[in-house]
Amino acid sequence: MSQLPPCPACGSTYAYEDRDLLVCPVCAHEWHPGATTEEAPAAVVITDAYGTPLQDGDTVTVIKDLKIKGSSQVVKVGTKVRNIRLVGGDHDIDCKIPGIGAMALKSEFVKKA
Repeated sequence: MSQLPPCPACGSTYAYEDRDLLVCPVCAHEWHPGATTEEAPAAVVITDAYGTPLQDGDTVTVIKDLKIKGSSQVVKVGTKVRNIRLVGGDHDIDCKIPGIGAMALKSEFVKKA
């Protein structure tokens, strides 16, 4: 039996051949055996509601009243949030909102100030 290369995504050694592809049963990643794994992943650009790219440390303004889950408080339209931090995931902005505290926001509800 020939030695197959480990999975480039998770490093698992349990890869198997399926026609002209190699398949990892652990993470379900498929790749061509002769393909180079030196491809750089595309950088994810997080944009505001109007398509303007955001960066760490930017100041943004909330464009919609946002109810806070588990609380009776609301983040009002026009609230300025300073020094945002971009993170991965569904809520891609971590910030501190004055009068409320630390929160995670979706970039679709803010505009760059």
